[in-house]
Amino acid sequence: MAHTLLVSTAELAQHLDDPSWLVVDCSFMLARPDEAEQNYLQGHIPGAIYAHLDRHLSSPILPGVTGRHPLPDPEEAALRFGQLGIASGLQVIAYDSVGGALAAARLWWMLRWLGFASVAVLDGGLLKWLAEDRPLQAGRQSRPPAEFIAHPRPEMFVTAEQVERLRLDPTYRLVDVRTPERYRGEAEPIDALAGHIPGARHLPYLDNLTEANTFRSPAQLRQLYQELVADTSPEKVVFYCGSGVTSVHSLLAMQIAGLGEARLYAGSWSEWIAPRTRPVATGAAPL
Repeated sequence: MAHTLLVSTAELAQHLDDPSWLVVDCSFMLARPDEAEQNYLQGHIPGAIYAHLDRHLSSPILPGVTGRHPLPDPEEAALRFGQLGIASGLQVIAYDSVGGALAAARLWWMLRWLGFASVAVLDGGLLKWLAEDRPLQAGRQSRPPAEFIAHPRPEMFVTAEQVERLRLDPTYRLVDVRTPERYRGEAEPIDALAGHIPGARHLPYLDNLTEANTFRSPAQLRQLYQELVADTSPEKVVFYCGSGVTSVHSLLAMQIAGLGEARLYAGSWSEWIAPRTRPVATGAAPL
């Protein structure tokens, strides 16, 4: 049976020699984009290949138009995944160094967006693997290139133009997953403007995780998200963050909770403010 949400470190350890399992290290540091790759070369889960957020999981930035991590078009993404060796018949396991938030969940979402369902995130990521004193391997690993055939699902994300409309529609829930101070506009360490999209609710993605860096239980996540979404149908729940990366963590959390598949505003805050013409709000979340 394919894993499509989470996989435990114990189960992954049993499949390290399984050629039908492909492990992908997606670790990334926003402030130091190349440091995580150097860490990967020094030690990673045995057999894991490396996917770089900027090179493999994003397209080039268009100043004044896109956010910081634009989605590649489906054809380009399929080409990159094929070059990494991802193809049908494989079980892909994505992990990173921060519990799936940067950017293992991004790979999970992108593969699903392109019609590839057999992908899961390693619960607890590299930190849990290290805490359990499991083995590491140095050097760069690779798989032979493969043919990745994309079957895009455009209904999984929304555009800035759609957000303009849905943020005013009471049947939708637009949710900002960044830290409280960034949402309120009190601090903005990354993007050019502080604040949030007017009408957006707030639930930080870090609330998805326990102190041990693993996802909360399905019951705990269900309680957390049911309070947020109320009677909103999942396809009308839209998450965003700074650049469309950490928000995917919350889409994964909703599915772990059994609440269905929400949608992603892929451009997120950095795209929303790129043209400097869209409205911005500050302060506490609406009641």
